[in-house]
Amino acid sequence: MRTPPGRKQRGPFVDDCAAGKHAWCRCGGSATYPYCDGTHRGSDVSPVKIVLDKPTTVVWCACGSTGNPPFCDGSHGRL
Repeated sequence: MRTPPGRKQRGPFVDDCAAGKHAWCRCGGSATYPYCDGTHRGSDVSPVKIVLDKPTTVVWCACGSTGNPPFCDGSHGRL
């Protein structure tokens, strides 16, 4: 079975994020995971980009199985 893009751990990453643009890593190779650092360049994988209007606590998917990327939807509980 192929590891889903973005899988780094079973549970989510929770982070207090500033307002502005954020890019969620889907290649799994970013040194700043769950944030994209450009490691995907040259592959067929691209990050998921979001814009936050205000500072927000974000629950980022880290299992790679979410149905609502880049956010955790509890899919890790079924792995």
